[in-house]
Amino acid sequence: MMMNWTPARIAVLVASVSASCLALLGCSGTGSAPGRGGVLPEISVGRVAETPPIPSRWRDLGIDRSLMIPAGRYARKRMAPMRPSYITVHSTYNQARGANARAHARGLYSGNHTSTHNSLGYLAWHFTVDDGAIFQSLPCNETGEHADYNGPGNRRSIGIEMCENRDGSWSRTMDRTARFIAVLMKEYRIPLDHVVPHQHWRMIRYSDGRDLGHKNCPHLLMEGGKPGKKWADFKSKIDRYRRQLG
Repeated sequence: MMMNWTPARIAVLVASVSASCLALLGCSGTGSAPGRGGVLPEISVGRVAETPPIPSRWRDLGIDRSLMIPAGRYARKRMAPMRPSYITVHSTYNQARGANARAHARGLYSGNHTSTHNSLGYLAWHFTVDDGAIFQSLPCNETGEHADYNGPGNRRSIGIEMCENRDGSWSRTMDRTARFIAVLMKEYRIPLDHVVPHQHWRMIRYSDGRDLGHKNCPHLLMEGGKPGKKWADFKSKIDRYRRQLG
C-alpha cells in the first residue's frame, strides 16, 4: 500500500529523525543537533550504546532502527563524529529477490560488508531504503564508509542506499527516498545542491592511493556514467517535497 505522505505526517518524521540521530550515540556530553550551530556530542568509543525502543510513530512511516550497527563493533569499531553537510545517494546494484532494505541492514549489522581497501575494514552507510521501509544503520552525525574512502564524501555526508531488488518497486523506492531526503535536508539545513550522487565524489583508495575516479552510482539514475535528465528529475522530486515542508 502506498504511504499517504501528508504534510503533518512528514513533520512527524522530521521530529523523529532528529531525536533518533542523536539519541543513539551513547554521548558523554551535551550539544545541539548538527546543522544548527551547536557542538556535536562526543562519541564514546569505549562503551556500547544501547538502542532505545523504536517510537510507535516511526512504525507507520516505515523507518526501522532494530538493525543498527552495534556501537564499538564492525563498521562502528572506530566511531568518528561528523557534522553532515551533504547527502550522498547510492543504489545497491543488487537486483536479487529479497535484496531489500532489511537484508542490507542485516548485512551491516552482522559485519558482512567488508572492505580490504579502506582504513576501517568495513563498509557502512546511514540508511537503506526500499519500496516499503527505511532501515537506519548509523547515527546521522557519525562518519560512514560509503563514498570515497578517506575523502569528504565520507567525512561530511549522510549515505543513503536505494534497493534495486526485482521483487520490489524501483519507482516507489525512489519516491520514498526523495521524501526522506527532503526531511533530512530540512533537519540538517542541507541545500539541494549538496544532495549528490555517489558519482560526485572522486575515490582515492586508502590502501594503495589508487585513483578510481568517479563511480557510476546510482547507476539507474546516471546517464553515460554522469548525472543527466534522470538525476535532474530526481532532484526536482526532492525539491517539491522539500518545499511542502515549509
